[in-house]
Amino acid sequence: MSLGAAERNVKRPLDENQCRRDEAEEAPPLRNYLAFTIFTCFCPAYPINIVALVFSVLSQNSHAEGDYEGSRRLGRKALHLGIASIVIGLLLIAVYCIVHFTTYDI
Repeated sequence: MSLGAAERNVKRPLDENQCRRDEAEEAPPLRNYLAFTIFTCFCPAYPINIVALVFSVLSQNSHAEGDYEGSRRLGRKALHLGIASIVIGLLLIAVYCIVHFTTYDI
């Protein structure tokens, strides 16, 4: 084997700028559903939508620190809690309307 062939098989370390560009390109998009969870704060299911907002902010912080898997997991929890908050809020509003409009004053 010639010296030229041996040099082609050697893996060279990437320079620092190349590593940073690769990391920047590999970062998945941030999905923390912050606007959605802020919208759910107007629903009357307060403990649940506040927790959803906290998970959304934690997701944003995890993404900024580079923990993309944790950010995705926390964002998904924020989404599920936001949906639960809207459903519970709509149920509470429906129950209130039914009770209000079906009771008679005697």
